[in-house]
Amino acid sequence: MRTWFWTLLVFVAAVALALVLRDHSGNVLIVAQPWRIELSLTLAILLVLAAFIVLYVVLRVVAWISAGPERFRSWRTLRTENRDHALLEGGWINVLEGRYTEAEKDLSKLLGRTRSNSRKVLAGLASARASHHLGEFNRRDQALALAQQSAGDNPRLREAAATVAAEMYLDQNRPQDALVLLQPLQDASSRYFHATRLLLRAHRQLRNHDRVYELTRLLLRRGVIDKAEAMQLIETSAAARLHAAGPAGFKSIWGDLKAEERVLPDISLAGAAIQESLGNYDEASKILEAAINVKLEPRLLSAYSQCPQEQVAHRLSKAEVWLKNHPDDSALLAALGNLCLTGELWGQGEHYLLRSMKIRSDMRIHALLGNLYDRLGRPADAMNHWRLASSVAGVLPVLPTSRALPAADTRGDPTLVDVESLPETQAYTPAIIPVAASAADYTDDDLSGSVPIPASAPAPKLPAEVAKPERAADSGLDEYFDSAPIPGIDLSQTSDRPRRGSGKH
Repeated sequence: MRTWFWTLLVFVAAVALALVLRDHSGNVLIVAQPWRIELSLTLAILLVLAAFIVLYVVLRVVAWISAGPERFRSWRTLRTENRDHALLEGGWINVLEGRYTEAEKDLSKLLGRTRSNSRKVLAGLASARASHHLGEFNRRDQALALAQQSAGDNPRLREAAATVAAEMYLDQNRPQDALVLLQPLQDASSRYFHATRLLLRAHRQLRNHDRVYELTRLLLRRGVIDKAEAMQLIETSAAARLHAAGPAGFKSIWGDLKAEERVLPDISLAGAAIQESLGNYDEASKILEAAINVKLEPRLLSAYSQCPQEQVAHRLSKAEVWLKNHPDDSALLAALGNLCLTGELWGQGEHYLLRSMKIRSDMRIHALLGNLYDRLGRPADAMNHWRLASSVAGVLPVLPTSRALPAADTRGDPTLVDVESLPETQAYTPAIIPVAASAADYTDDDLSGSVPIPASAPAPKLPAEVAKPERAADSGLDEYFDSAPIPGIDLSQTSDRPRRGSGKH
């Protein structure tokens, strides 16, 4: 627009000048001794304009020639910057696309040739990220050190280097090192939302539940974290705080929670457990009931069903109200069955547990039915449900009742036979008839039909040999087993023992 304006102005001036000169017939006299030059006014004006144009062009040409070296330096600088920008852009694109080896090549070239501190910082951070993803942590640390050194006193570059380094330290599970870099940013201003999120992540790894709770609340108020994620973090951290504080700090922590946070399952379970530890079962019931009214969580129902017997009537009435709205909820039916067992309502408890089992075959339901039938004196049914509970758990195999267990391996059992005192290979034939209660009617004919003992079998010791004290440590055992009666045999009827009431020997 300005060009058109000035062009139009020049044409207007030219037309005006032409009109003035046309009507003016004056002359211009130039006296330069010994010359005397006389020109018309029109020619004089045209000569002056031509001289001005020529002088202007000459001066511009001289200025352009004299500015040649500076212009050449600027051209080289611009070309270098363009190359640096191309390498930096290509390196970052390769990092974002996951081609870390190609990114390392471009960024290494850039770090070796650039003179700009800002480009060195950016290239160093990109190279550190590529090395981090490749698992080359030594090269990553070198690139980070170079970026932090190149940042100098520039606050923005130093904050960028600290944030990138902290994020990679968190990926490497080094939260303490990340805290050292992130804490100054958080203390300076809470507007660094990305740094705040990284700080939250570091405290989560360190299990600092108090700081996790505070930072999550801060991010939720600023609207920079998803509410579902925030509620999950608040649930976990607040429940851990309640467990750590115990009954002493329950009031302060519970009072800081909002109504929508108190009904979260983990928080409700933690609060109810503390109240039950204090004996406040009514307060525990209120906490659990408020949470169950929001969502029928199986863990909440299981905790609600575990109570003293005096609380059974109240909790049963509440649970039956929930059952009207959710008649097919297996966990609710199991909770009702457990409450009935606590209150010794055997028939109603069996009814609820069987209904729950039809919906879902659960280990806990089978275990409760096993306990119920065991209490009612029905061991077969109890054992059946206990076996089913173990099969559902998937830990212990359920053995069929029609099979017998395999015989035990008795080769390693200790015996009273001293193997070292026996000959290596020697067959044994009993020459002396053993005197025992079972041999009262023994005859010589029985010996002829006996089966010979293999030579490899160890020879049993005779009574006289057993009585010998071979080892001092075994003498007591030998005496005990020699004098112990044989099970199932009345020794008073044997021939080698005196009869009771008889004076003969």
